[in-house]
Amino acid sequence: MAGTLTIGAHAISDESPCYVIAEIGHNHQGSLEKARELFREAKLAGAHAVKLQKRDNRGLYTRAAFERPYDNENSFGATYGEHREFLEFGRREYEALQAYARELGVDFFATAFDLASADFLADLDVPAYKIASGDLKSTPLLTHVASFGRPMIVSTGGALLEDVQRAYDTIMPINPQLAILQCTAGYPAAFEELDLRVITAFRERFRGAVIGFSSHDNGIAMPVAAYMLGARIVEKHFTLNRASKGTDHAFSLEPVGLRKLVRDLERTHKALGNGLKKIYDSEKAPITKMGKSLVVARDLPSGHILEPGDIVMKSPGGGIPPYDLEKVLGRVTLRPLMEDDFLTFEVLSKPDVEFARS
Repeated sequence: MAGTLTIGAHAISDESPCYVIAEIGHNHQGSLEKARELFREAKLAGAHAVKLQKRDNRGLYTRAAFERPYDNENSFGATYGEHREFLEFGRREYEALQAYARELGVDFFATAFDLASADFLADLDVPAYKIASGDLKSTPLLTHVASFGRPMIVSTGGALLEDVQRAYDTIMPINPQLAILQCTAGYPAAFEELDLRVITAFRERFRGAVIGFSSHDNGIAMPVAAYMLGARIVEKHFTLNRASKGTDHAFSLEPVGLRKLVRDLERTHKALGNGLKKIYDSEKAPITKMGKSLVVARDLPSGHILEPGDIVMKSPGGGIPPYDLEKVLGRVTLRPLMEDDFLTFEVLSKPDVEFARS
């Protein structure tokens, strides 16, 4: 049985609309004002949540990695550490963005990349925690975040099923509020590498968890396919301009793309229905126009016993339907009928009433 998850005011389950996370990451380029604009545009597009990434850079990276020269077109610093620090928000920015998200009415949380960042987010009392694909095997981090008792959303890029099982087994005994996202950690991911059928496998194996899709592909079609396979959370990278400086912008959605994605997911949720085949008022006129009725093939006198050659099917519908042909054959006309007259039971004898031919 699929699980349920509540983030903010949103209950996420098999019956719910898709919960859409606009993954902003560091597409704000270190600007609080740009982050506010991204929050606002994501909300206007219909996203349910906005998400950043939180790192304690000096504690997260080795000295060699932190001090490595980082000279390229996407760099915001001479070294990788300087680049990461330039993009990193601190408490002042997070508190300002928390207040703005509340004002907008959009959920706001972040990916915790390390223990210190997890504690930073816990102190801010965020409504959920994201775990990146690279930390699926970081069981101490998983255990620590699970102890907070808040919903956890875990991506699974670059992993085998045994790795996902290990994470599931680590988290669930501590905190059953878990979502597992099928993810391919390519940036962007090729369509043939998305493996959307894994969503079905996750649903069968990880009972009690909500299953979702972290979509690193270009475009908006695959999240709809994922929803049809049972994904109830979709995460998509988001930017104001795909040509902006930074590695994530090129495969992110701009506001118009996110708006179309949310629209299509909402339409899909509505279109699924409840599994019951029914007739809608909107169908009645077209079906009558296109449908067929049993009509008289030629002029017939009163007292005529109907034979197959006396009856044809013609549009429109609304008369005796063709599936009742056997109920009509052998009955006797009670009055003369003209070619193309609709047959009705009122102009025919009751069953088994015999009349002599005139």
